[in-house]
Amino acid sequence: MKKIVSGLFLICLMLMLVVDGYSQDRVVNGRVTTFDSIPLINASIKIKSTKQIIYTDTLGNFYAPCNYEDNLKVWARGFSTERVKVDSVIKLVIVNLDLKPGKKNREYAIGYGHVSDANKLIAVSNLNNDDVDFSQYTDIYELIRGRDPSVMILNGEIIIRGQNSLFGSNAALVVLDGLPVENSMLSNIAPIDVKSISIVKGSGAAIYGARGANGVVLIETKKGTDL
Repeated sequence: MKKIVSGLFLICLMLMLVVDGYSQDRVVNGRVTTFDSIPLINASIKIKSTKQIIYTDTLGNFYAPCNYEDNLKVWARGFSTERVKVDSVIKLVIVNLDLKPGKKNREYAIGYGHVSDANKLIAVSNLNNDDVDFSQYTDIYELIRGRDPSVMILNGEIIIRGQNSLFGSNAALVVLDGLPVENSMLSNIAPIDVKSISIVKGSGAAIYGARGANGVVLIETKKGTDL
């Protein structure tokens, strides 16, 4: 009887070891950026199942050993915190952290070495509804013109000074809630419905290819949770 009990105990122990080893035998690849294109260096990623904290490399990449069902917490000084749920299907995680409003957070981002090229971050102008009362403006064109001296409005198009093309249109690419739209679409959006506006110039707009040659205007509208 004792031999049977001992045998069952050993079998259970072996099964536990196999399951545990199997659950951790998985690596999820990921990348952390800000403004959709600027890699974040030494951003922290905490793996819920193991409590392990890993960090992104100089390209913003990371490799997280985790369970097939797990959660990742991603953060960096001066930026928002994001939580990502991974399952057995997910193999690649792309996380974009928002730079928090205020000059101090931009200084944190640069001072803590989260961006390798400070000029890329400086090249991005961010207007946030937490800092500015967007409702005081009659339309988005007035809002952008009044808050960013590097931008002008010409014939209903947004022109970013210093980013003009020698050929074709000089209008900046407008990305509304992640989707490229025509400049004319902005007249249909009330400033009070806008959460943030980011003006991306120079190398920061390179991720958009030729379409971003004249700069990019990123507009995020409020969702139900923001109202």
